[in-house]
Amino acid sequence: MDGQAAGASPHDAGTPPVCYRHPGRPTGVRCTRCERPVCTDCMIDASVGFQCPECVHGGASRSGGGGGRGSAPRAGDARPRTLAGGTVVADPRLLTKILIGIDVAVFVAVHAWPSFLDAMVLIGRWPPQPFVPTEGVAEGEWYRLVTTVFTHQEIWHIAFNMLSLWWLGGPLEQVLGRVRYLALYLVSGLAGSALTYLLASPTTATLGASGAVFGLFGATAVLMRRLNQDLRPVIALLVINLVFTFSPGFDIAWQAHIGGLVAGLVVGYGMVHAPRERRTLVQSGTCALVLVLCVGLTLLRTAQLT
Repeated sequence: MDGQAAGASPHDAGTPPVCYRHPGRPTGVRCTRCERPVCTDCMIDASVGFQCPECVHGGASRSGGGGGRGSAPRAGDARPRTLAGGTVVADPRLLTKILIGIDVAVFVAVHAWPSFLDAMVLIGRWPPQPFVPTEGVAEGEWYRLVTTVFTHQEIWHIAFNMLSLWWLGGPLEQVLGRVRYLALYLVSGLAGSALTYLLASPTTATLGASGAVFGLFGATAVLMRRLNQDLRPVIALLVINLVFTFSPGFDIAWQAHIGGLVAGLVVGYGMVHAPRERRTLVQSGTCALVLVLCVGLTLLRTAQLT
């Protein structure tokens, strides 16, 4: 099964930085001048992004107390933005909660109606030729590449994946913003499905959110590197998960883990390193590039099976 050893919990080092003036307040917003983390009470609107009080006071004194970059907040200005350009919201884990809720709902449906499982899992083609009719991605059921990401059968499987989603997803959602976070999650999950479809046996059914979770691992590593945080905890946890992935005796679709991890690294890098003046273009372009690759791999495998 896909990702049935999905994960140990990440270390607290994966959480967002705290405001330099209020250590008890996590934040994903940084001063556009000095890049110190600032909370909503400390951030001051500037012509581009937000600044900390020290940079604002410094800019005001150099300009004789005038406006411009050192101006105070004005009514009607744009809402605060995170490091990746997302909107700062009251509940930074809302989307993570929704994703967990969807997985749990599908898990309950699978056990309430066992036939529902057959329509949700990722399978290339079943039964093997020359039997007809057949079903699977090769027969045009591309939706399975997505539905498998939200499908689990064993209680410990969904428990590991949902705990990992909660620990990794919450901090990423806060820093990236909801739209970018959802794009990261779905693209990583789809990349894991596409690589599994390409390399695994077409008659092997796989399922699980592990591809998406490994994508969150990759993006977390990129984010921690961007924030100059200690990477050793997340690397150690990633290594542990990879050891389980490739250990004999575990029925795990390693292709989903590797595909999701690579996609998470690529998309995460595009999200947090995109230049501010071309942020949307770079971020959407990175996601589109990975999606095009996923479509290409799917078409290639379908051509091989038909």
